[in-house]
Amino acid sequence: MDIKNYSSSHSGFLLLGLSSNPQLQTPLFVIFLIMYLITMVGNVLIILAIHSDSRLHTPMYFFLSNLSFTDICFTTVIVPNMLVNLLSEVKYISYAGCLVQMYFFMALGNTDSYLLASMAIDRLVAICDPFHYDVVMNPRRCLLMLLGSCTISHLHSMLRVLLMSRLSFCASHVIKHFFCDTQPVLKLSCSDTSSSQTVIMTETLAVIVTPFLCILFSYLRIIVTVLKIPSVAGKWKAFSTCGSHLTVVILFYGSIIYVYFRPLSMYSVVKDRVATLTYTVVTPMLNPFIYSLRNKDMQRGLRKLRDTICS
Repeated sequence: MDIKNYSSSHSGFLLLGLSSNPQLQTPLFVIFLIMYLITMVGNVLIILAIHSDSRLHTPMYFFLSNLSFTDICFTTVIVPNMLVNLLSEVKYISYAGCLVQMYFFMALGNTDSYLLASMAIDRLVAICDPFHYDVVMNPRRCLLMLLGSCTISHLHSMLRVLLMSRLSFCASHVIKHFFCDTQPVLKLSCSDTSSSQTVIMTETLAVIVTPFLCILFSYLRIIVTVLKIPSVAGKWKAFSTCGSHLTVVILFYGSIIYVYFRPLSMYSVVKDRVATLTYTVVTPMLNPFIYSLRNKDMQRGLRKLRDTICS
């Protein structure tokens, strides 16, 4: 039987989605709609609380507000299309739409990781060099860190999408995922993907591992500094400022490492869907709770925002 190549300009893909069981479509729609709404409301409240309280106009909360904004965009790239497909019989996405989704997914996801690295640097300076904190983490430097995070992430995403656009796709055009991610799309290609995989793995290592190593180095320095504090109360006070950030880092990077740092031959549809849901849906939803439940400054800002709205 002849294998038909699907022209990039005239074809699209079918997304398999989260489950092929028709009875699960509506319950999954309700669950993820609720999670999406919680993500939107929670992150918008974090942004409004930070901008409405002048005491939260510090580097740490500057990065947190931008992280919340990025999480809103990041989730919006994935979830609305997933919700539509859950209620549709034909879960279609155009070729161009697939590449656009892939571009913004990678760009925003990488921006998240660089913002987490920027927040780790902020905690490093605050704990290890508090007397020079205002000088080192000045507004201009924070803005440059933000712009650098966005620029590197978008350049990485552009290179990845350009590589994907050069591939040919054969008779099978069913993506075994709920969105256009790199690995499941590569599996469909009838081109030789070995060179693309090599470039992708090398470039991904450079882009993703760099902020991860930055976070790792920052926390090693923080741990060494905290251990030198004589009192237990002092140690706890110093390290407690990092607890929320560290929790988000573990959730975010744990699932990313599981999904992306394996050969294509080890790709597992079900396991990867669960891991991908963790950092695309669950982590952005939990971030507002993680950063506000044990953060007295953030709680005060939210109360002030509530009073302003209610007055």
